[in-house]
Amino acid sequence: MQLKSLKQFARIQQTAFSLEDFDGIQHFPECGGIGIFVGTVRNHHQGKAVRALKYTAYAPVAEKMIREIEQQIQIKYQVSYVRVVHRIGELEVGETAIIAMAYAAHRREAFAACEEAVERVKHEVPVWKEEFYLDGSSQYVEGCCIRKDHGPETNHSHHAEEAHCHHHHVAEHACQSPSN
Repeated sequence: MQLKSLKQFARIQQTAFSLEDFDGIQHFPECGGIGIFVGTVRNHHQGKAVRALKYTAYAPVAEKMIREIEQQIQIKYQVSYVRVVHRIGELEVGETAIIAMAYAAHRREAFAACEEAVERVKHEVPVWKEEFYLDGSSQYVEGCCIRKDHGPETNHSHHAEEAHCHHHHVAEHACQSPSN
């Protein structure tokens, strides 16, 4: 069995990226299916006109967690390749925020692996999304560590003994909502 020389790249990036930044399927002749998800910034959310988004992350932990998720999904679905890249920084409407890709022998496994990769990254990895609206307002969007019942008046220091944190912590300060 020949070892594949795969591209090395960060899973958390501040610069734009594209499908061409991933390893090509030609490196995986055993694969006949590709599952791809490209998430872009849309111009609306819950009836409000969105101007831009800003993603922030604790990159060292986010990077590690995405790589672990990729490995777990690769084993679970027996796929040859799973990669997810998430952008941080300010993004305008239409810009790519996340790309997930999975290569498998068949389409079902490729689609399933890709979908689970996206869902797990969105719900487990410490990446936070702030939306900026055309009316000049902004807010963080419910997701990792952001829940509807966690209002701004809640003390949210993770380091103070009197902290009243209302969400569940998963490995190294990553969060998921209790409904997961």
